[in-house]
Amino acid sequence: MKKHIYIYSPSGAVRDKAAFRRGVRRLQFLGHEVEIDPDALSSHMRFAGDDATRLAAIHRAAASGADVALISRGGYGLTRILDGIRYKAVSKAIERGTQFVGISDFTAFQMAVLAKTGCTTWAGPALCEGFGVGGKPAQNGVPAAPDDIMEDCFNDMITGQGEGTGWRQLREASGDTPATPEHRAAFRLGNATIWGGNLTMLASLVGTEYLPDIKGGILFLEDVGEHPYRIERLLTQLLHTGVLSSQKAILMGQFTDYKLSSHDKGFKLESVIQWLRSQIKVPVLTNLPYGHVDTKVMLPVGTKADLVVEGREALLFWGHPG
Repeated sequence: MKKHIYIYSPSGAVRDKAAFRRGVRRLQFLGHEVEIDPDALSSHMRFAGDDATRLAAIHRAAASGADVALISRGGYGLTRILDGIRYKAVSKAIERGTQFVGISDFTAFQMAVLAKTGCTTWAGPALCEGFGVGGKPAQNGVPAAPDDIMEDCFNDMITGQGEGTGWRQLREASGDTPATPEHRAAFRLGNATIWGGNLTMLASLVGTEYLPDIKGGILFLEDVGEHPYRIERLLTQLLHTGVLSSQKAILMGQFTDYKLSSHDKGFKLESVIQWLRSQIKVPVLTNLPYGHVDTKVMLPVGTKADLVVEGREALLFWGHPG
């Protein structure tokens, strides 16, 4: 089904122009109409244009009438401009049917939109890291294909067919779960708001008007390039503010691109998860297929959902978001 996809750059500058072009070609190959924001490839220091340029790009995306407003990449920059976003315009665009999609730094935008409007956005790929992946050269006019699960989930989103996702937790997680009512092997949680995203961005919004005050939600987390002790430090920030203990469940996504050292002496990501479970009486699930990885699902941020867990198997389903 052909859709109008608007590509814009609200955060970091696009350095990998080849990935940008590959992403555009892939979306076009899938049959979509791709519109590129005039400043999508702008550069100002490490940003995709100065603050005013990137704000204008967000507002053009909202006014585009596109089915999907897809960021080119994450990086850094959205927290600088949250106070300049016209949230009513974004809300109206979402009400008209525009789906805002992104990852990483885009978490700041998603949290602000949720806090200010209550509207649903989508945690999913960016153009470059999602659709602009390298790999084998294009053959017979067919661009190199990105991960098929990610692409299928994106297609389900734009066609309105995505209703949930399932995954298997890490084996260590199942064995380490305390035998308490809050962590029993089989349970179901209903009518909880899906929210979250990049852990660093969430922690950076604590104490601001841009972090939604959600109680009884399903909080999902991911990060990239952060050592496990830094992950623990960020989680501690959310722990001390009461954010973690007030949720119905914590879903740990993919934490990638870090390096352990001899100094760690066995301290690793699993150590952080065990520590977190000892601090809160909330189920902490692992291995959610979302983050800075090729294979990732799409999650409707701000939508009510049910979570069903049986042993290592987990199912999150939301029906039709919005």
